[in-house]
Amino acid sequence: MQKISLLLVITAFIGVSCSIKAKATDTNLSISDKKATNETVALYKKLQQLSQKGYLFGHQDDLAYGVNWKYEPLRSDIKDIVGDYPAVYGWDIAGLEKDDAHNIDGVPFDKMKQYIKEANERGGISTISWHFDNPETGKNAWDNTSNSLKTILPGEKNHEKFISWLDKAANFFLSLKDKNGKNIPILFRPYHELTGGWFWWGKGNCTPEEFKAAWKFTFEYLQKKGVHNLIYVYNTSSFNSKEAFLENYPDDNYVDILSFDSYQNNEDKSGEKFIAEVQNQLKIINKIGQEKHKLIAVAEAGYEAVPDSKWWTGTFTKAIGDYKISYILLWRNHGWQEKEQKMHYYVPYSGQISEKNFVDFYNLDKTLFEKDIKKALK
Repeated sequence: MQKISLLLVITAFIGVSCSIKAKATDTNLSISDKKATNETVALYKKLQQLSQKGYLFGHQDDLAYGVNWKYEPLRSDIKDIVGDYPAVYGWDIAGLEKDDAHNIDGVPFDKMKQYIKEANERGGISTISWHFDNPETGKNAWDNTSNSLKTILPGEKNHEKFISWLDKAANFFLSLKDKNGKNIPILFRPYHELTGGWFWWGKGNCTPEEFKAAWKFTFEYLQKKGVHNLIYVYNTSSFNSKEAFLENYPDDNYVDILSFDSYQNNEDKSGEKFIAEVQNQLKIINKIGQEKHKLIAVAEAGYEAVPDSKWWTGTFTKAIGDYKISYILLWRNHGWQEKEQKMHYYVPYSGQISEKNFVDFYNLDKTLFEKDIKKALK
């Protein structure tokens, strides 16, 4: 009887252990595009697996330019310091809608395609945002002087113009192919920082219903054009409640990753406000992500010029905490002077005050850079 009882206890314990383990890894994730390419589905699953190991570190425009250099093959400010590339590369396709040869930050679209292909070949991941112009006024994305978003909806005055923009975006996404001719999966972050009022699609410039309609139309139209290599990232700026984060949320069937953007500023030199804000927002979207079976991310972050020599393993690491985040992307290193443009950067370069601390940050177990991706999945 004792042996049988012991056996039952052991069996029950093993069952409970397996159940706990399954619960930790099986989050019922499914990609929103039901016709997504095999490579795109694989990337989505990979992001979930990697989030159990740590978070992917990303950098905007990393391969295009840095501090005191531009368009040097295979160069990166991050690689100069740690001998490795970021795991995630951020890009923006503003300018595409106007048939410009280069994007809003001066990066030629042909070079961008090259960089995305090179990163993919090494195992890196690319994410794309779109600071598209105001369709009503013809001014840039920051022109919020009119209720422009409503005008791109079906039946409205700028709908056909907007469709032509989406056609150009679709052609761009479909042109991103690997050496085997397969479409490269992209994390697509349209209408970003939607809870802020500074963009024409932002809070106060449209109703939640109008925003949801625009998001759903964009999602469905791109798929109608045969684009099935996108993972859709819903992105806000600051928010302080679940209700605020989800006010413009289109639907679980139209979103794959939940994210927000957060920056430390010079008025917050100690970083205490930044830490508190990021922690609060991560707590909120982590809970939403668990409820909705969605990955979470910090899609933009940083502290301009990184004046704190210990910022990476200090303030930044404390802000992120122990949440299971798919990726975090730092903003760009615009490191040269042109006309009246300001030099600014968000990751260190050789000789910068936080360089050594960034190396320590790179060596943390939970920070995943490009070389770590394959290692972490073994």
